[in-house]
This record gives sequence, structure tokens and C-alpha cells, in this order.
Amino acid sequence: MTATTDAQVHRGAPAGEPLLEAKDIYAGYLPGVDILNGCNLVLHPGELVGIIGPNGAGKSTLLKALFGLVPIRAGSVTLRGDEITNLRADKLVHRGVGFVPQTNNVFPSLTIEENMQMGVFQDPKKFASRFEQIVDLFPTLGDRRKQRAGSLSGGERQMVAMARALMMDPKVLLLDEPSAGLSPVRQDETFIRTRRINKAGVSIIIVEQNARRALQICDRGYVLDQGANAYSGPGREMMNDPKVIELYLGTLATDVEADAEAAAVAERRTVDQRDAEGDATEG
Repeated sequence: MTATTDAQVHRGAPAGEPLLEAKDIYAGYLPGVDILNGCNLVLHPGELVGIIGPNGAGKSTLLKALFGLVPIRAGSVTLRGDEITNLRADKLVHRGVGFVPQTNNVFPSLTIEENMQMGVFQDPKKFASRFEQIVDLFPTLGDRRKQRAGSLSGGERQMVAMARALMMDPKVLLLDEPSAGLSPVRQDETFIRTRRINKAGVSIIIVEQNARRALQICDRGYVLDQGANAYSGPGREMMNDPKVIELYLGTLATDVEADAEAAAVAERRTVDQRDAEGDATEG
């Protein structure tokens, strides 16, 4: 049997040393039960890399393992060639790795400004300069800095979570399904925002349920299946790959459309509720 080469596993990856590399990762939440089974990934400076695959494939688990939230039992993770396997999350933040979880990603009782302050708790002196740069990326945050995060919509909370992760000026940003639960319009805003952050010099790994949209903006993509690499390649090339379309994109697209429709209904209800509360207050 012919061994799989790095070029095949990381098809389309640029030459040179990667910024972040995960090699032969085995990891899971429970002792003796692996979700990831020999998973591999590389991220080069300036890249936006997407991870897609069916539910239960291990996509979010991989991201959490990279950020020290799920124990890695075998394999290694390196950052600029230095070993960071199973390093604590706070240590990774200090080394330039940011992480945005899918849920519970803001402090709802705190204002937007206070959430941003939490982003630089390791180095509070950076707040003024970093917040100014963040506001350049997200002007809305500057205008509404005194508003409590708990009063924001799902899309607005996602923006705050991404901005807070950027406060420590990370070189690598890990995004766990940032479009999940958002309406189609908010999803588009999230993907545009992600690409803008990448263009500003942050290398990004994004796990996404909206596979087609993710591949549109990504330089490269990986398909995970049962905790292992199934396919990889340039994002737009993978969108047109018959195998990827047949095995993954078709099913994923149906799931995403259903989720997006449910999100749109929920968002309309939220707007109606706010309007009703506003009318009651005025009355």
C-alpha cells in the first residue's frame, strides 16, 4: 500500500514552513474514546483555511484540541515550529492564538467595551490602542461601546466575540462555526467580516456548517470524516469536485438551508418582540 504524502494530505498548501501544524492528532473527550483519529492540518502565514464535513466528523473537536480544550492523546501541534501540544488556553493566547467558540462567546452582563477589556486581561495596557484598531474593523462597536452584550442579536454577539479575540493581536484565529444559528443575511456579514480580518494579516482556521460559503472565501479546505482527513485542496476547486459535492456539499447544503430558515424565523420573532417592548415603554 502506498503511503500518503504530505502533499496529498495538504493539497494546494503553499511552500515553506507552516505557521501552525497539527500532525497525526488523536483526541477525545472521554478516556479511551477518540473523536479524532490521525487528523492532520497545516496553516501557513496569511492563509484562511476552512474545515468542513458531516455532523460528528470531529471538526469542532479539532479546533478545541488545537486550543488546549480537548486533550490530545497522540500526535503533535506546533506553532512556528515550537511544540504547543496540550498547552493551556491562556498560554496559547499569550503566544498569539485566539479562539472564538460557537456558543456562550460573550459576557452578556458586561458592555461591549467591558467585553473588549476582558480580551486584554493579560495585558491591560494594550486596551486603548487595540480597541482603536478594532473599531476601525468594526465601527459599530465604537458607536455602541456602552451597550450590554446581552441585549445584542446573535450576529452582533458574534461580532463582539470575534473582536474580543482580536484584542490580543493574535497571529492565528480559530473560529468555531461562526455562522451557526444566524439568518442568511447575518451569515453573509460574518463571512465578509472573516475575510476582512484575514486580509488585515490574521491567519484563520474556520470550522463551518455552511460548507459552500466557507469554501468560497477560503484559500484551502479540509474535509473531515470520522475524525480523519477525507479530502483537501483549494477552496473553490473543492466546490467543483464531484466527490466532495456528492458526498458532502449536497447533504450539508440541505442542513444549512433548514438551519438558516429557522434562524430567520427566530430573528424575526426577536425583532417583533423588541418592537412590542418599545411600544409598551412608549405607551
